[in-house]
Amino acid sequence: MAAQVLALLREVSRLEAPLEELRALQSVLQSVPLSELREHAAELHLGPLFSLLNENHRRLFTYLVPFNLHYYVGHYLICPRSTQLKMAIKSLSRISLTQAGLEALFESNLLDDLKSVMKTNDIVRYRVYELIVEISSVSPESLNYCTTSGLVTQLLRELTGEDVLVRATCIEMVTSLAYTHHGRQYLAQEGVIDQISNIIVGADSDPFSSFYLPGFVKFFGNLAIMDSPQQICERYPVFVEKVFEMTESQDPTMIGVAVDTIGILGSNVEGKQVLQKTGTRFERLLMKIGYQAKNASTELKIRCLDAVSSLFYLPPEQQTDDLLRMTESWFSSLSRDPLELFRGISNQPFPELHCAALKVFTAIANQPWAQKLMFNSPGFVEYVMDRSVEHDKASKDAKYELVKALANSKTIAEIFGNPNYLRLRTYLSEGPYYVKPISTTAVEGAE
Repeated sequence: MAAQVLALLREVSRLEAPLEELRALQSVLQSVPLSELREHAAELHLGPLFSLLNENHRRLFTYLVPFNLHYYVGHYLICPRSTQLKMAIKSLSRISLTQAGLEALFESNLLDDLKSVMKTNDIVRYRVYELIVEISSVSPESLNYCTTSGLVTQLLRELTGEDVLVRATCIEMVTSLAYTHHGRQYLAQEGVIDQISNIIVGADSDPFSSFYLPGFVKFFGNLAIMDSPQQICERYPVFVEKVFEMTESQDPTMIGVAVDTIGILGSNVEGKQVLQKTGTRFERLLMKIGYQAKNASTELKIRCLDAVSSLFYLPPEQQTDDLLRMTESWFSSLSRDPLELFRGISNQPFPELHCAALKVFTAIANQPWAQKLMFNSPGFVEYVMDRSVEHDKASKDAKYELVKALANSKTIAEIFGNPNYLRLRTYLSEGPYYVKPISTTAVEGAE
């Protein structure tokens, strides 16, 4: 079988558009043991092949890259074509997902090659960091492999260095590493999380902090929801303080990041309780979110609505009396008439806004206090039942999710009344795209 691979590679190298040969090669490789290919590694001349590959041949990359890492790294990580650069990162990280692939990476001098090519320019350097984080995220063993090389240490050094633009880029990669448990453990053990916190503390005196502060705050938001919101917020109070400060900013970018972070933090019950402990300060923040949802740019409005949806959703099994009182109180802090505010937004001629407002209604639809508000709001029940309001697929789907949340609630029949409950069940059974047939009456003498 290896001989067939070699023959196909020779065909590929001499043809301009060897589409059939590439398909055949991809098929053959699936049945050739890696050990057999490794015996012929010296004969696998992959240069011509790599120049032809694209997103349709990802499996070929995965199979063949371990046998020619030096060429691959040297050629593709400095390739000007962005699609091939992305494939280089994806393929090498995909190889690291298997034990055999990791061994091939460990046995090669890949990291020496990476250290060499990353000096080419900033783009290549960041792509190398991106790859290192991808490989490090696979397992504790792969992280150890990358830290031993010194490349992870170099990334962290740049993260806490003086160049604010480099900081802004590096924090995104470090945040990716923190998505894994072993990555978070490593960052904590190395004191990186404390360093990031200290940089946030010093941001007030840094006129260029706006370049990196959003990323640093996002880092802590993600860290809190992946670990424990209470523990992270108690250990790093500057994080919560900075989020509240950013909502007071005149910079829409800062406001947007703060709103996103509040939504992430309040997406589970523990995070909601952390926010509740801030008392009237959080109530004022909710008022600001309500104001921005009404008056900001379309993009920021949508981010505010998404945050509100996240903050107010409570699964039925978590709906204690205390938590229901809390969400009801929060809702009243958003504006004088929050239900009408979101209904007004949903009536604007922008599908994204319409869907985001419907998601807010869906988030609170299974909570009795919200059902009472909806039922007592003039015209709201008819608005929910009216299919003519939605014209595009996304909007029809969003309305259907609202109807489903209401219809499946245990308290809806009692609060909305049986006739309306049956209408909701009918809507649900008809599906999101139902169109009522137009009845026609025959007229005598008409052709």
